[in-house]
Amino acid sequence: MNYETQLVGDTLIAGDGVLRRRRRLLTIAAIVAILLIAVATWISMRGKGAQLPEAAVTAPVVSVISPGQSMVARTITATGSLAARVDMPVGVVGEGGMVSQVLVQPGDWVRAGQTLAIIERSVQVEQGRSLAAQVEVARADAKLAQAQLDRAKALVSRGFISAADIDQRTATRDAAQARVDVAAAQLAEQRARTGRLNISAPAAGLVLTRSVEPGQIVQAGSAVLFRMAKGGEMEMRAQLAEGDLTVLRTGNSATVTPIGDSRQFAGRVWQVSPIVDPQSRQGIARIALPYNEALRPGGFASATITSGSGNAPLVPESAVQSDPKGNYVYVVNGENHVERRDVTVGQVSDKGVAITSGITGAEKIVTSAAAFLTPGQKVKPELVKAQ
Repeated sequence: MNYETQLVGDTLIAGDGVLRRRRRLLTIAAIVAILLIAVATWISMRGKGAQLPEAAVTAPVVSVISPGQSMVARTITATGSLAARVDMPVGVVGEGGMVSQVLVQPGDWVRAGQTLAIIERSVQVEQGRSLAAQVEVARADAKLAQAQLDRAKALVSRGFISAADIDQRTATRDAAQARVDVAAAQLAEQRARTGRLNISAPAAGLVLTRSVEPGQIVQAGSAVLFRMAKGGEMEMRAQLAEGDLTVLRTGNSATVTPIGDSRQFAGRVWQVSPIVDPQSRQGIARIALPYNEALRPGGFASATITSGSGNAPLVPESAVQSDPKGNYVYVVNGENHVERRDVTVGQVSDKGVAITSGITGAEKIVTSAAAFLTPGQKVKPELVKAQ
């Protein structure tokens, strides 16, 4: 091998070493690039734990209010059944018999003393006629006795009749008059008994039920034939916890909503139970209601009773959210981040929702787009005037 051949061989070996080093650097660079891509992908997919730099996020603008404290009504909610305020059972007053006519149906309005049903009375009518005839006989005897006494008194001065005869005839006249009174009293008694065969309304009101039909045999002490609501007045018997009873007073206003009906009816508490059931620890508040066809005795209803007033934050309905954990609002803190506050909702009215606990009213409460926010999110609050 000559010198030129040796030089070329050394150059080739040196060139191979440089090539290998370049390949090694390219491989390392590729691995590093793959690792960086994987890390970036993991960061973008790690979910809610990932936080993008605030500078890269546009904070949404939300409307907030600072509601302060307002005078709101304190309310108690309850459920219970509807009933007639004064439930009047109507049954047989007299001796009874076979019902010949029923004159009313459930749902009819009747006046006091109106006949609801008539019991067959042919025998009683004949007895009354017999007694009326006896009265006439007694009156005739009394008339005759009076005439005899008058003639006797005219003959006393002539000496034809003694004073003893006058006394005798006077006694006869008095006895005859007494028999007239007895016969008249017996006739009146019979007529009263006959009149009691009419089953009448004890007071004006609404017929609720009827459990008698023509041909039915009824007697004193039998089951109730009609049930009536005096004056058509209704009530709700609201079941309340022991603690709620202590703050109620007679005259408190209430709003009653029958189940299955969207209408609301205004009423007032007219009686608060003086006792509490030892098993359920509940008592009854009776809420008087005017008549309405939607208020059916035996039905179920809910009530909102106003038991007073107090100060509480008043927020729009849009500000109050709910989930399985309960009601809550979003509050914007001093760093313009959203915080969740669990709240207790009180009276709901046209003015808004009263919050009885959870906030003081000095916070910034989110009123719009709250459903699209998450706790910890940064926002741009825009203060609006509370309504």
